[in-house]
Amino acid sequence: MARINTGRVILGGLLAGLVINVVSVLCNFLLVGKKIMQAQQAGHFLAEPRFPFLPAWLILMFLVGIALVWLYAAVRPRLGPGPGTALKVGILVGLLMGVPDNMANAAWGTSGRYLPAMWMLEHLIGCALGTLVGAWLYKEEP
Repeated sequence: MARINTGRVILGGLLAGLVINVVSVLCNFLLVGKKIMQAQQAGHFLAEPRFPFLPAWLILMFLVGIALVWLYAAVRPRLGPGPGTALKVGILVGLLMGVPDNMANAAWGTSGRYLPAMWMLEHLIGCALGTLVGAWLYKEEP
């Protein structure tokens, strides 16, 4: 059985994290930015974060990317290499990241259902695309 190529996991994971971050920025600045500002003005969100949120978020999404490529590498022997396996991993993790919290936010939060729905889709799309790109870069050890 082939060993996981740690260097390629990190390299592919950083690329996956970049993709996830790009999807996140596009979603939050282009698609829902106005809704977030309205929710802040209505008092549903703080106007300023309690800690440096943006750098923390960016770093976390790079770590998620590395974890996604590691998961892809780990399941390759069972599910086979390729984009199908990458999409299965990315979609599963995107759903695990996006659905529970955002469903609770939609049910109990004061910002409505639109933002949680968009953030759920952001995780789903970001993780699926990120894993696909990161898996493309991943290669087993020779």
